Amino acid sequence: MFIPLHDRNDLKHIDMQYVTITLIVINIAVWLVTGPVATEEFANATVLGLGYIPALVFDYAELDPSLVVVPDEFTFVTYSFLHGDFTHLAMNMLFLWVFGDNVEDALGHFRFLVFYLLCAAAGALAHGLLDPASEAPLIGASGAISGVVAAYFLLHPKVRVWVLVLFRIPLPLPAAIPLAFWIGQQFFMFVVDSGGSVSWSAHVGGILAGLLLVVVLRRREVPLFDRTIVTPRAVEHRTRTPEETAPPTPGAAKPSPHWGRPS
Repeated sequence: MFIPLHDRNDLKHIDMQYVTITLIVINIAVWLVTGPVATEEFANATVLGLGYIPALVFDYAELDPSLVVVPDEFTFVTYSFLHGDFTHLAMNMLFLWVFGDNVEDALGHFRFLVFYLLCAAAGALAHGLLDPASEAPLIGASGAISGVVAAYFLLHPKVRVWVLVLFRIPLPLPAAIPLAFWIGQQFFMFVVDSGGSVSWSAHVGGILAGLLLVVVLRRREVPLFDRTIVTPRAVEHRTRTPEETAPPTPGAAKPSPHWGRPS
């Protein structure tokens, strides 16, 4: 297990990661309203009204009309702004802070927002398809964050990322190492712990969506795998002298187009 701390990866196409910051602010604000300052009754009603409940989406159950906040289809996204406790929130927002800015840089502000919400929806869909009759609410941004991590893995595997390994050892590692381990862990846990309290299927759904969407939505000039796009060298132009443009005389040497240049 690792915790991301910082990456050495400057923004190249945007001045600031406005969408990433806004998403973090919204998530924190929602948690403050529905968590520490909320009554237990209000918090439970919020989870039922905005959380993703497969049984409601797939028509296996109905929610009490007094608890309905948005149509069931909207919960594919709204669930991702709710968190159970501070640790749940802090871990998701830390991953978003470290990796979200460069994914936003690669996609652009609007497409990154679309990307984030689609990854959240993909996570919910994967969770729901695994157990469509489940009446347990799904909450948390992990599906969307998983998509962001997967996108960063494809875009910047060679970038150095400072991570806290085993919660105590800070190390600068190429992003490919901790992120590949993290992605592999999600798939492993999905296989061995599909019935646990953590929805690994939502993580897997977000990862798969992130891998696909970053290829489609990234800017045209942004390569994958930290590749450098090499542009053809500009052709050097100069004015030819009259001697060079004149037809050669019999027996005379043909002027070189590089005449007078140092070799």
